[in-house]
Amino acid sequence: MLNTQPHLQACDDFYEALITAHQGLPTPDSHAMNARLVLLLANHIGDQATLLQALQLARGNPQHTAAPDAAPLAAVEHQAITPVVPSHATA
Repeated sequence: MLNTQPHLQACDDFYEALITAHQGLPTPDSHAMNARLVLLLANHIGDQATLLQALQLARGNPQHTAAPDAAPLAAVEHQAITPVVPSHATA
């Protein structure tokens, strides 16, 4: 089961580190880095049902979180996510 409750310690620091890791990378390299990060974290999680549930939530399809295989991911409208600089980093 996917834990969607706040659990990440120092989340702003992690977000800033994530944005910093992307700085200076061309878009294809940034996408490749995101893919490698997702695969590393998926391997760490290891549970297929949890990963499928996370995919559904990440695609903005929360109604299928109880049964992650209820709707194919291809049926969900594709929306790109653009990283943004944390607001506290610009102050």
